[in-house]
Amino acid sequence: MSGAPPGSRFVRVGGVPHHVTVTGSGPVCVLSAGLALCWFDWDPVVPLLAPHRTVVRFDRPGHGLSGPAAEAPTARGEAARVAALLDALGLAGEPATVVGHSLAGFHAEAFARLHPARAAGLVLVDSSVEEAPRPPRAPALRTAAALAAGTALAAVGAPAALGPAARRAAVRLSRAGHAPDPAPAEPVRRCYRTRRVLRGALLENAHYTAVAAELAAVRARYPLPAGLPVAVLAAPGSPRADDRWTARQRDLARALDARLTVVRGAGHLMMLDRPDAVAGAVLQR
Repeated sequence: MSGAPPGSRFVRVGGVPHHVTVTGSGPVCVLSAGLALCWFDWDPVVPLLAPHRTVVRFDRPGHGLSGPAAEAPTARGEAARVAALLDALGLAGEPATVVGHSLAGFHAEAFARLHPARAAGLVLVDSSVEEAPRPPRAPALRTAAALAAGTALAAVGAPAALGPAARRAAVRLSRAGHAPDPAPAEPVRRCYRTRRVLRGALLENAHYTAVAAELAAVRARYPLPAGLPVAVLAAPGSPRADDRWTARQRDLARALDARLTVVRGAGHLMMLDRPDAVAGAVLQR
């Protein structure tokens, strides 16, 4: 794809070109962002990690600069995607620490469970949590509805007219103190004015519950590797961290035998608000 930023490359996995950046040297860590986010949302974290780690960022299909999503996401599929990308980059020789933010926390945990020999650590950054998810009915209809909605919105010009502004608004709502979106205007326009990114976000959102339910089934069958360092970073929803969201993060940490860190001064987009906390969790692996 044209117009990729310096240091980018494209790796084909499952027939889809994936936009990837590799920075730094040392043990490998993979950064995977949440729903509708892009590689550049990790920009504040990368300078803190690159002197010590080989930092891999990638855009899932339909996100960032990657090609359109060819199929609905699954927990197993996203775990396999991380493994395939590392293989394609020539980084299969050593285990990787996988960092998953929000929805991508499901993917990162699935990778650690399904590819245990390849996992050096797991860091969940304000990860999505579903305590008792049930597989939704008619997943094919959900896929069709998401794609149809994307087509209809694109036909009336919604991505070009509203995409960047919607991105900016969503980031403000997800940051501590409603801080502004720090992403430069040019990559935001390049990504969020496209029908491809709109459809990718709608597709992942439509299958959120299905991925959560699949991960629950994976948990029941595949334990985390013995001794795997696991960190759960939680952005508290109240000054005293006594809110329901923080309690759910505590429960997640307990279930995974993980170290919980309540990160003050951070909203859901912790990598923007407290990149030091995210990098610190990785470097403690």
